[in-house]
Amino acid sequence: MSKTVRRTCKTLAVFFGVLGVVACHRGSTPDAYGNFEADEVSVSSQSTGQLMSFTPIEGAHLRVGELVGIVDTSQLALERAQIVAQQQATAARVTEAGRQIGVYEAQRGIALRNYERMQRLYEQRAATAQQRDQAERDYKTLVAQIEAAKAQQQSVSRDATSSTARVAQINDQIVKSRVINPTAGTVLATYVRTGEVVQSGQPLYKIADVDTLILRAYVTEAQLSSVRIGQRVQVHVDQAGKLLTVPGVVRWVATKAEFTPTPVQTRDERADLVYAVKVYVPNPSGALKIGMPADVTLGPTPGRQPS
Repeated sequence: MSKTVRRTCKTLAVFFGVLGVVACHRGSTPDAYGNFEADEVSVSSQSTGQLMSFTPIEGAHLRVGELVGIVDTSQLALERAQIVAQQQATAARVTEAGRQIGVYEAQRGIALRNYERMQRLYEQRAATAQQRDQAERDYKTLVAQIEAAKAQQQSVSRDATSSTARVAQINDQIVKSRVINPTAGTVLATYVRTGEVVQSGQPLYKIADVDTLILRAYVTEAQLSSVRIGQRVQVHVDQAGKLLTVPGVVRWVATKAEFTPTPVQTRDERADLVYAVKVYVPNPSGALKIGMPADVTLGPTPGRQPS
């Protein structure tokens, strides 16, 4: 036999050997099927106005606490300035009311002494009843004026407190006009652009941490006893005709059964009740994508020796 023929035979033998291994591996039935998802966060505007700046773009990575947008606050600033001016005028009225009460208090002391003196003179028949009554009227009039001034001071003080609360409310609205990114991750979608008028509560963009994806898979009731939170499993994904195997950890197991979701299996198998599980899969290279199908091979349950 020639060298060429021998090399050809060896090559075919290696090829069919590898093919057999791959076929055996892919031929093994996975324990569960599912699709990848992520903890997505929809970031909304907390104020109403024109969007003066907006930096998120799809696919960009944002840090937590990063300023990504500003809503126009011109009207809020003008309203705050107006209320601050009113607040200063109100404070001046409170001060003036306090001074007026002080004047009335001094006059009341004099009127009280005069009334007491007239009462003594009247008892000694050195003053008339008319003089005594006039002194009494002067004293009681000042008492009534003091009560009215105090009531007015309290009313003005309440106005000042209301103005202070309103200024604090406007300051809070101005702070909320700055769109701060709440979580680190990758921008999945944007819904607005700079210059658009947005409303409070309107979604601006969607972000998710794709460094770790969540595989929501489904197991049967018979398999449920083999699944534990914290259990390490193998996740298999088809990529470009190759089988990619990555590790994962079970972080959640449903407590209620449900019918198998439509995309997972055949019509007959969808009629069966299954339990959802969430497998957290590291994705530092970004090879895994949201919505990508995958299957799971369960490893040995923690605390249980493999058979």
